[in-house]
Amino acid sequence: MLKIVLPEALKKRADALHARWKRFAERWPRVSRVVKWGGIGAGSVVLFLLIGWLAILLSVPSVRELREVRTQIASDIYSADSLLLGRYYNQYRTVVSYEEIPQHLFDALVATEDERFFEHHGVDYRSWARVLVRTILRGDESGGGGSTISQQLAKNLFPRRDYAILSLPVNKIREVAIARRLERAHSKEELLTLYLNTVSFPENVYGIDVASRRFFNRPPAELKIEQGATLIGTLRATTYYDPTEYPERALKRRNVVIAQMERNGYLEAGLSDSLQQLPLELDYNPVIGTEDIAPYFLAYVNKELDRILADIRKPDGEPYNLYTDGLKVYTTLHGGMQRLAEDAAREHLSDMQAKFDEHWKGRTMPWADVRVMERAMQQSLRYQHLKKKGFSEEQILRAFEQPDSLVVFTWDGPKKVWMSPKDSLLHQLGLLQAGFLAMEPYTGYVRAWIGGIDFSFFQYDHVLSRRQAGSVFKPVIYTQALRSGIDPCEQIPNNLIVYHEYAKGEWAVKDWRRDDPEPHFSPDGKDEDDWIPQNADGIYGGSYSLEGALTNSVNTVSVALIMRMGVDPAIELAHQMGITTEIPQEPSIALGTAEVTLQDMVSVFAALASEGQRVRPIVISRIEDHNGKVLAEFKPRADAQAVSAEDAALMTHMLESVATMGTASRLRWRYGLFNVPLAGKTGTSQNHADGWFIGYMPKLVAGAWVGGDSPLVRFRNFEYGQGAATALPVCAIFLRKLLDDPALAAWQGGAFAPLPPEQERRLWCPMRIPSPEELLRDSLLQDSFLRDSILRLDHPLLPGETPPQGR
Repeated sequence: MLKIVLPEALKKRADALHARWKRFAERWPRVSRVVKWGGIGAGSVVLFLLIGWLAILLSVPSVRELREVRTQIASDIYSADSLLLGRYYNQYRTVVSYEEIPQHLFDALVATEDERFFEHHGVDYRSWARVLVRTILRGDESGGGGSTISQQLAKNLFPRRDYAILSLPVNKIREVAIARRLERAHSKEELLTLYLNTVSFPENVYGIDVASRRFFNRPPAELKIEQGATLIGTLRATTYYDPTEYPERALKRRNVVIAQMERNGYLEAGLSDSLQQLPLELDYNPVIGTEDIAPYFLAYVNKELDRILADIRKPDGEPYNLYTDGLKVYTTLHGGMQRLAEDAAREHLSDMQAKFDEHWKGRTMPWADVRVMERAMQQSLRYQHLKKKGFSEEQILRAFEQPDSLVVFTWDGPKKVWMSPKDSLLHQLGLLQAGFLAMEPYTGYVRAWIGGIDFSFFQYDHVLSRRQAGSVFKPVIYTQALRSGIDPCEQIPNNLIVYHEYAKGEWAVKDWRRDDPEPHFSPDGKDEDDWIPQNADGIYGGSYSLEGALTNSVNTVSVALIMRMGVDPAIELAHQMGITTEIPQEPSIALGTAEVTLQDMVSVFAALASEGQRVRPIVISRIEDHNGKVLAEFKPRADAQAVSAEDAALMTHMLESVATMGTASRLRWRYGLFNVPLAGKTGTSQNHADGWFIGYMPKLVAGAWVGGDSPLVRFRNFEYGQGAATALPVCAIFLRKLLDDPALAAWQGGAFAPLPPEQERRLWCPMRIPSPEELLRDSLLQDSFLRDSILRLDHPLLPGETPPQGR
């Protein structure tokens, strides 16, 4: 145990005091108790205050940390053609240096906010008394506030915290402590610059640079004295003195600032008077005016940056913050090409929507189903907001049926209407949506990206949504057929076949006919394990080469191929070529039943366009910090050789045939894309719910998807609902605009890799051989002996017989 030894004299003095206190307590017991507990209470309060003061001091940044402090800076996102696409920020600001700020701005700031700024060391005690007497009691606002610029800067850099009833005193003490340390960490000039780069101006913009450009359309260095005084004047109350909303208030406040500058010796009397006579002239320019450029792309870039920056550290070991660290992000998107894509989508979809509305006029719309509407309602922000407020389902339903003033999307621009939220949902569901992606095949650079018809109304990105692929998936099947050794000229019968799944994943031909208009079934009929793939045009008979079947998108041939080579190899190839989603282990994927994203399907076609290389899409080329140091760089690289160059060239040749004389031929005859090397494939899912087209030139791949947010939103017939009518025009209009634009010459011209002579000879064959019945109907065969021979060959097989090889 610790024992304290006192000097003899001090010990005697203590004993005497103790004896005197004892005599006092015996004579005045009540008074002594009050003194005793009062002393203990006072000591406790003092101790509590000291502990609190020490705790606050320990919680504020050190002088060393304050030397490194800098303001939050917005990160800029640029396109490949140097267009500012957008900014990510918590507080929108850009930073300027001391030299870029004119002296009169500093003078106005000091004269108005902190007259003795250059005399004190962070705290101006005289100003506290002045605020009490002059500002509060006398109502003279020209005297300024009680906080110094350093204290206001402390509040800007380190926002106030919640300490319940002690919030005000604790935060004031924190600001005083931080202000004094800021004065030790920075020069007066640095503090003024830091303050002007952090302070909030009207319309929630931060920093003098953004405010100067917003209200006067010029950088701070070019501000006139009266303009600078206007901006400084708004700092007293940014909403109350907003010059765009309340110009008279802003003018009066500007003149107060100018008068303060004169009073503090920064302006001569004559100049001050003349400046106060000038009108308030704004040159308003909303600096943040890029939200309409590729918003879906920017949202995707945001997610990619979060992933990338998680692995990059600043010198202090902290991760970079996209919203505060002022990064420069250079993307692969081309602003000019993006504009063309948006124009193409708008031109086609506005017309298609009018046809769609007319198509369903006066009819019961399937998406008006109660269950569909209920699901759409539950997914809406309005429903979720009401749910959080504690509304019951019945109350929410009534709210959705109550008419209100709403803004809805139309192709003529946002429209204010009087309708119920339920009707607005029905309107929204009935809109055709679209996704579009343009990418360079050899680099993977994404040049244009459209995720929907309007980001402000619909944030769901259809470049990334999973939808049934339809026939746009068939190039994967035909590529695998070539890899499996099937000769391009082999004639595959166009027969209507009943397939039976006798075990999981094991299929066999149950019955077949070559050209019956109706399916023929075996005596035991069709059961749930039977599958009868049919052609969209309902025509059967004859046979096709691989090129012929792909050109005409013959379903029966695609199924025959996957049955012959197996489902697993096709799935494996699809993943190698760029499909990242799960693919069902079913032969129906030959007809496009797999749900895939537009981004993945464009990657698949890019593999064919790049001579078989799989190249991943790249959206970011480089990331720099605020000082220009490169943090990350992403250059083109082929992940693997997904397909041999020979097979890729053969597939490109076949897809050129699709674009010239097949399901995508309207590229040529309707949209005038003649004399252009162009390959592509259309796709239409079940019930025409999804329309696809993906095509490519030697230097660019472009893909489009068109459909509704719900698969129930569709045309009733194939003529209007097929991909050639819904999705292909978006790509066709885009490519036509691109080819007509001299500024985009880098993506024009070129040629596909030529086929070697031996590969070209593999395609020297008829694309289709008609059936004997077709030949007879056309009177091409008149010889009875030959006719009878052909008919015998074509006679239905007897039970137990198998078709000849290759049929």
